[in-house]
Amino acid sequence: MSVALRILPALAVISTLAACDQPGGDPARQYGPNPYLPEPHQFLIPPMSVPQAVGWKPNETPLAAQGLAVHALATGLMHPRIVYTLPNGDILVVESNGPGTKPYRPKDYIQGKVKARAGAAAKGGNRITLLRDADGDGKPELQSVLVDHLHSPYGVAYVDGTLYIANTDAILAFKYTLGDTKITNPGVKLADLPAGDINHHWTKSMAASLDGTKLYVGVGSNSNITENGFDAEQGRAAIYEVDRQTGAKRIYASGTRNPTNLAVDPKTGRLFAVVNERDEIGPDLVPDYLTSIHEGGFYGWPYSYWGQHIDVRVHPQKPDMVAKAIKPDYGLSSHVATLGLAFSQGETLGPAFADGVFVGEHGSWDRSPLNGYQVIFVPLVNGLPAGAPVAVVTGFLGADRKTVHGRPVGVALDRTGALLIADDVGNVVWRVSATRPGQ
Repeated sequence: MSVALRILPALAVISTLAACDQPGGDPARQYGPNPYLPEPHQFLIPPMSVPQAVGWKPNETPLAAQGLAVHALATGLMHPRIVYTLPNGDILVVESNGPGTKPYRPKDYIQGKVKARAGAAAKGGNRITLLRDADGDGKPELQSVLVDHLHSPYGVAYVDGTLYIANTDAILAFKYTLGDTKITNPGVKLADLPAGDINHHWTKSMAASLDGTKLYVGVGSNSNITENGFDAEQGRAAIYEVDRQTGAKRIYASGTRNPTNLAVDPKTGRLFAVVNERDEIGPDLVPDYLTSIHEGGFYGWPYSYWGQHIDVRVHPQKPDMVAKAIKPDYGLSSHVATLGLAFSQGETLGPAFADGVFVGEHGSWDRSPLNGYQVIFVPLVNGLPAGAPVAVVTGFLGADRKTVHGRPVGVALDRTGALLIADDVGNVVWRVSATRPGQ
């Protein structure tokens, strides 16, 4: 038996005790533009608290907010991560997981085993499935594998007869006619993306500009806080702008530790991101966040967080970078692992959800009590997030808070304005609709 396997049970006990000694506070204090930020606390062994994945029993569903109903749009999927609605109303489901890179440090191995309890290690389909619900009743008439044999795909975007897919290491472009249920052409590589032997954050999120000339791609860091060295971080923790015609790319914004999803405001054309922040300095540090992205902006990682709060673990420091670090627009509380982002489309789900964004919170693995495991709605005021969040879909956690039925990832709206949620533990796409549309 390997040393790592022998010490794993002991580390789990230590981690559980640490979590009990350092409980997190009320997450509500960390939502909004000025979240509560306690003093950092470093751990010999970071706390790990992960519920056991148990899936959904027949007829079980998550819980929707008042005035909303939720049911399964598709089941039996292979680790669905992203949902995307095409202009003709067909829905794409990206079924994927990481490429299985070798752990770089013992800590990576241990954390991987702990996260696997909540379904993180499930086999991904490495494919995109198409769902067709032509009459909008939430019951697809057709389900087809659109494209297969991809390499840990994640972000997708359709522009002018071309479907773009962000694999973990490259953007591929496929000629595609809306309505087709199968892509048979091999696709063409548009641009390489940072990957490599470590590839710590493998997901590559993607969104197209409103005019369709650019693709924006989120690339996460190659570590929590540069423990794999600065060389491993070249070109990472950044959002790229890619010319859709030529494939030429440049860093559009940097210092975003893990920009797990991108979306463009359909009213203003402004780019937004949800970003997963760093770990291992306490249950209430650092808040994940939702923010508009400024061209050329720097958002702090690794040197600082939430503006100019210095992370003392980073050596050497760069005071000039800290000085220009942009404070995010809106905190989402700590360790929720926010992965989904979609703008609302008027009052399709009721007046309360007319102007804002839906955010999928995959859920914490290193915080006690657990945090996230829900989909929320964040209102927009003058085009920026403001006010208290609203819980839209909950019930992914079991009543005992020791088990988890599902975990929300990507979110999108279908052709009717209903909310779609990819659930990578339940292997389901959920559809949330208004019980009394227009009221």
